[in-house]
Amino acid sequence: MTVSGEPGAVGWRFLPWWMLAFLGFPLGGLLALVLVGSVDGAASGALAAALAGAVIGAAQWLVLRRYLRVGAGWVLSTALGVAIGDGVGALLTGAGTGIGDLLITGLSTGVAVGLLQWALLRGHVRAAGLWAPVAAAAWPVGWTVTWAVGVDVERGYAVFGSTGALVFAAITGVAMLLLLRIRTR
Repeated sequence: MTVSGEPGAVGWRFLPWWMLAFLGFPLGGLLALVLVGSVDGAASGALAAALAGAVIGAAQWLVLRRYLRVGAGWVLSTALGVAIGDGVGALLTGAGTGIGDLLITGLSTGVAVGLLQWALLRGHVRAAGLWAPVAAAAWPVGWTVTWAVGVDVERGYAVFGSTGALVFAAITGVAMLLLLRIRTR
């Protein structure tokens, strides 16, 4: 924020901070695993994902608050989106952990998170409609990367691992940077 309380201009510093927000994934995933356990169905998927999503949303919000007035609603919309998406994914796949199952869960999570975050962005960003498809693509990519590097996904994690989170952060970070640069409303 600037001295006037208005959101600041978006420069090159945004992307490294957004990349650092990837830490929300391993921290949120660990919290979910400790408190809820492995995802083995829609209920455990939704509950674990809500916890992980709140941590992910908080990490992203800590970066976004300097550039947008999205408030704590970002944390809530992220937590709700991840909960809905993981719950639906677990329901559709039987909480499967094969690559096809992870792609379905990733897509359902990406769509849910993207739409809920878009609802917040649309009041601040002119091209906010682009955010939902970016999120819908980035979540399955994160799961694919996690699976491809050999993480033990069969453990039933609520969210993908650090490597997938870094790729996710790069994709969404570049997209958000572009959206923020054309944001004025």
